[in-house]
Amino acid sequence: MTLVGRTRDRAVETLSLDSPDTRNALSAPLVAELAGALADCGKDPGVRAVVLTHTGNTFCAGADLRDPPHPDALVSLLRQLVELPKPVVARITGHVRAGGLGLAGACDIAASSAGSTFAFTEVRIGVAPAVISLPLLPRADPRELARYYLTGERFGPAEAVRLGLLTLTGDDVDKALAPVLDGLRRSSPEALAATKELLTARVLETFDRDADRFTALSARLFSAPEAREGMTAFLERRDAAWVV
Repeated sequence: MTLVGRTRDRAVETLSLDSPDTRNALSAPLVAELAGALADCGKDPGVRAVVLTHTGNTFCAGADLRDPPHPDALVSLLRQLVELPKPVVARITGHVRAGGLGLAGACDIAASSAGSTFAFTEVRIGVAPAVISLPLLPRADPRELARYYLTGERFGPAEAVRLGLLTLTGDDVDKALAPVLDGLRRSSPEALAATKELLTARVLETFDRDADRFTALSARLFSAPEAREGMTAFLERRDAAWVV
């Protein structure tokens, strides 16, 4: 079963998360397949840029609670997006939760349709947005993120742009992205790689400094009693025991 669709148009490779039944949750197999597809794109001289998108009404719901990837695998995937020597553009036409925001945040450019919604839901199941902070915190103001990290509230695309989580939004995301993709197609491959390296240097410094600590924090929280209760409550569609 293929979990990541692949198409190409004029040197732009589109990778589509294709597990709509799980709301494109980050399962161990999906993470592995996406990592393989990205590696192929990185080595292929025929690929100028990558678009990361999805099927269904959810870009990514975060970690698959029934088959979660190891935190190290998620760190590796996020770093791969940041380090890929081709620009990666997130194209979002649905909802984004938890780890899905990490995916979008690791992309160089991110665009969504006007109807998309976003939320850092980790705190509501007893964990923290630890690993996904590696690409997010260097690109956004922690003070601005604090409200949504701490409350799990939903917010819309205009707020996501203001926070620095999105680059642009519009009623027609493809129309909004057309000049972006045209610009990438007109750009020198070597110049794109060098320019991306300039832009991502600070993000990679954060990975080098904090990846081990954030991975350990994620592993500890996911194995704690509160997380077991939170994940069980989520799967059973009820409030967790701590809700007052």
